[in-house]
Amino acid sequence: MQIKSTRERLLATTVLIGAAMAVAAPAFAQDAPVQEVVVTGSRIPQPNLTSVSPITAVNSQEIKLEGATRVEDLLNSLPQVFADQGSSITNGATGTATVNLRGLGSSRTLVLIDGRRLLPGDPLDPAPDLNNIPAQLVDRVELDTGGASAVYGSDAVAGVVNFIMKKNFTGVQVDAQYSFLQHDNDDSGIQSIQKTAGITSPTGGITDGGTTSVTAIMGVNAPDGKGNLTAYASYRSTQPVNEGQRDYSNCTLTEAGGNKFACGGSATASPALFSILDNNGVNDLGDYSLAGKGANSSFSPFNPATGYYNYGPLNYLQRSDTRYNLGAYGHYEINPMVDVYTQLMFMDDDSTAQVAGSGIFYGTTYAIPCNYPGITASELGTITSLTGACTGAAGAPTTFNTIIGKRDTEGSGRTSDLRHTSYRAVIGAKGELDKAWSYDGYVQYGETIFQDTEGGYFSTSKVGNALSNCTINPADGCVPYNVFQGGGITPAQLAYLTVPGLEKGTTTEQVANLTFTGKLGEYGIKSPFATDGFGIALGTEYRRENIQFTSDEEIQTGDLEGAGGASPAVNGSFDVYELFAELQAPLVQDKPWVKSLQLSAAYRFSDYSTAGVTDTYSVGLEYAPVADIRFRGSWQRAVRAPNILELFSPQNVVLGFSNDPCAGAVGSATLTLTQAQCALTGVTAAQYGNIKSNPANQYNVLSGGNPGLAPEVADTYSGGVVWTPSFVPGLSITVDYFNIFVSGVISGAAAPNTVIGECGTTASSYYCGLIHRDSSGSLWETPQGYVTDTNVNAGSLQTSGMDFEGTYRLPLSRLGLEHWGSLNFDFNGTYLASLISEPVPGGGKFDCEGLYGDTCGTPNPRWRHKLRTTWNTPWYGSQFSVQWRYMGDVRTDAASANGLLSNPASVFPVDEKLAAQNYIDLAMTFKITDNYQFRVGVNNVFDKEPPLIGSANCPGVTCNANTFPQVYDSEGRYIFMGITATY
Repeated sequence: MQIKSTRERLLATTVLIGAAMAVAAPAFAQDAPVQEVVVTGSRIPQPNLTSVSPITAVNSQEIKLEGATRVEDLLNSLPQVFADQGSSITNGATGTATVNLRGLGSSRTLVLIDGRRLLPGDPLDPAPDLNNIPAQLVDRVELDTGGASAVYGSDAVAGVVNFIMKKNFTGVQVDAQYSFLQHDNDDSGIQSIQKTAGITSPTGGITDGGTTSVTAIMGVNAPDGKGNLTAYASYRSTQPVNEGQRDYSNCTLTEAGGNKFACGGSATASPALFSILDNNGVNDLGDYSLAGKGANSSFSPFNPATGYYNYGPLNYLQRSDTRYNLGAYGHYEINPMVDVYTQLMFMDDDSTAQVAGSGIFYGTTYAIPCNYPGITASELGTITSLTGACTGAAGAPTTFNTIIGKRDTEGSGRTSDLRHTSYRAVIGAKGELDKAWSYDGYVQYGETIFQDTEGGYFSTSKVGNALSNCTINPADGCVPYNVFQGGGITPAQLAYLTVPGLEKGTTTEQVANLTFTGKLGEYGIKSPFATDGFGIALGTEYRRENIQFTSDEEIQTGDLEGAGGASPAVNGSFDVYELFAELQAPLVQDKPWVKSLQLSAAYRFSDYSTAGVTDTYSVGLEYAPVADIRFRGSWQRAVRAPNILELFSPQNVVLGFSNDPCAGAVGSATLTLTQAQCALTGVTAAQYGNIKSNPANQYNVLSGGNPGLAPEVADTYSGGVVWTPSFVPGLSITVDYFNIFVSGVISGAAAPNTVIGECGTTASSYYCGLIHRDSSGSLWETPQGYVTDTNVNAGSLQTSGMDFEGTYRLPLSRLGLEHWGSLNFDFNGTYLASLISEPVPGGGKFDCEGLYGDTCGTPNPRWRHKLRTTWNTPWYGSQFSVQWRYMGDVRTDAASANGLLSNPASVFPVDEKLAAQNYIDLAMTFKITDNYQFRVGVNNVFDKEPPLIGSANCPGVTCNANTFPQVYDSEGRYIFMGITATY
């Protein structure tokens, strides 16, 4: 037989591996199963929980003490985890919850359930959705932050999050919890700012955001004791919280002079903002507000201090959410060679995001007929005096040009009803072939069905038709939109302009895996200086992923006002064939000054249908001179293949960055580049000083996929020490260094803020070629103005730092306090030494360590930690626990000395530095009987208010409500009470 293709070689090799195992094991073993464990980061069972990579573990008791009903909340409190999509994201929400290790992005974090992949979560954001995992079903969570692509495959660049679920349960357990938020609106400074702006601020205490969670687990063993079936059902309902219910988010903050905030907002104003242009539609002749009512309406000069629309109050600070989870885990041992098993999971999650209303979003120029219904004589007088139009004289223009910003305050907010329904099924068998060899083979199928129903949006095309006096399409039921008279909007006008939007799609994942593990010591294969033999794992895996996404005409064409751009259809897939091998080799054991010396290594060969062939590998070494101390170190080559969206998303102009240093009047704070520098970015001499800046700090990018992308390649180095001194029983301390370098990063060509700054200051042809200004020089007023940000294998990412963990179990009897129980101390801290990006090879680097902002995104503090102290009393099985969470201060990247980051226009004393945050959490658990355990707790006991940020330094999506709600405790105290009943 002639084998030609790489894939044929892979399949043939798989057959040969299986045949070799069969020859080596003609009969299955009769002995009892080996009581060994599998540690995240390895497929080889081991007699202990040691690992060459740093492993952080969180058990189910910690879930109860934190009152977590969302897995995202549990993970976000860990210092190794950076905030990503979650329940507090509204403007830009996907409805999913994702995890981001080391600040390298959720796409570079691999999520597993019991060592097997969690399916992609969303056709618009394929990172795994943590909503699939009900918190009360988690036995423990293991974070391997040393990289593990050679063991598990693509995406494990920053590490692995492995959820170990409760299995082999017998009996019935019902867990119920109710939680709510409480905040004292007593920030007099913020309330004073709102009073000055004429905004009524909430005051006094408020209780809201209730969440009800109920989980039932039922398990039964087989009559012969060879199997178990565990089933579960979970329900969670969360009530929304509006930004208007907190004094510090009730108005959209903007930076004022000195160390002060003011209430700002959007130029899509209320009741309206009119910029009257000359008859060529180019030069702005004046900005006006709408004053008066009805026929007495008139234009008055627009005052930015009071005229911008405060869009904050309607936005959700916590989204509403309803989630159902169902599932079952089962296995049955037919004989020691065949133990069949299955995992079945179902999730339905419905979450609603809400932001301020739609309207006519400021930026489009309209030619309005002079006889447009509702224009008053006073307004025509102003127009005539400015433009000479609408006089009725022969040859005089019968239309006038204006840019309108009009918020739909007569209607409701814009909503996104985000629904995800997912199915995951695993069917497999494992067993012992003989004393040396065992196997585990399974097939897995996962599917997520997504639907987003958009509500409250105006149609751009219908707005244009209505403002043309219905001359563009008079037959579609058009009703002129009376924006020129206060109180002139009618339900019929809103009904014509408002259209729904619908987008939907599916993601599917199919996996087939076969792994053989062997104890080579049974064949005498071991080091002459060790008592244990070598361990090996050999296997093959096939994986296929597919995304299908489509939307209605309104969304595909970008017809929804304020939706941020079009969402074109996507249809793509890839598959990958893989071979992998892993070795655990004890080299020396129980010798003088060598208690243990062990080598580990792994290799994986992958053949992608889209990205070609990749090789990943790792090598690690553990050395324990004595039982009390162990040193460990590893190097891993990891890869991340481009996902379907990165490959196949159509190119499209959307909102994507927040500053154009060539916009604004001469002398304004926003215009920070000289005329010569702006000329390099495409600004003409006539346009310089006349380009409008966007009051909402939103500018266009051209985004989209690239089928020619190659995989990212990463090198991960880690080294550390584990100290368990025998003279201090119960104490364990670990210190680990990490360094991750990713090359060929899949991203936009460069951060758009960096593109403009580098073009203007260095005249780089690369950066300047990415800037495309429209006819007026703008990068936001029309889709023709944008910065190119399509996907390329661009520069690099690098992060380094130190992890510190410590646990201490102290029986109080050691202190002479007999019968007083014990104290547990658990510490977890991370020092971030660097978080470096190089957008373009050789084009300069910047370090986001200790920074936040438009380019660096969410805060990246140098130091984070959490310390929990728990008193385990001997009375009623009760525990009293206090936790201290700390997050270090950060500074705005705009104030950085690095030229790729610095932006003097965005440096304001009021938010140049976000202060360090300290949170104290209290919890108590106790039993009345052996069947009932109660818990109650308060997180953020002192109602610590989050650090506040003005709009100039508030990057989109991750920054909402004048802060970073997924990073800081943004809603006040979190109070929970629950009960677990076991029968």
